[in-house]
Amino acid sequence: MRPGRLAIAALAAIAPAIVPAAEDPTFAVRQLTPATALKAAQAALAKCRSEGYQVTVAVVDRAGLPQVLLRDRFAGPHTIDMATNKAWSAVSFKTNTSELEKITRPGEAMSALRNVPRATAIAGGVMIEAGGSLLGALGVSGAPGGDADEGCAIAGLHAIAEDLEF
Repeated sequence: MRPGRLAIAALAAIAPAIVPAAEDPTFAVRQLTPATALKAAQAALAKCRSEGYQVTVAVVDRAGLPQVLLRDRFAGPHTIDMATNKAWSAVSFKTNTSELEKITRPGEAMSALRNVPRATAIAGGVMIEAGGSLLGALGVSGAPGGDADEGCAIAGLHAIAEDLEF
């Protein structure tokens, strides 16, 4: 065998050892249907209304893109961005925003996250998870305080919990 061919043969023999196993070129993801996202948003809005709060509710998909936005008639204009950004933050950082608020306080190791555009470290953004998959997040803004926002968001999760069990 000629020297050039010998080198090629040697490379071909060791190539499988140095090349990682090929991954599948695609992967499957679970997404909320629009109907399920709407059901969660409506339940969160109903919970806040029952408490006397005028809010905006946003549901985002696993990429942080809005699926549903419901604004009650007297909810402040700022609540649109706040609800959307709370949901975006929960899905982006894979953490409910009430926890994000704690771990990003001044002096904490993750405090710099508050400088990330759109990052909203105020309670009211909760992840939507099922079967080990992050499906999206729900954000609520307009109730008096993040804890009240979060309570409404959790009501939205409870409304779809049985639908998501798989």
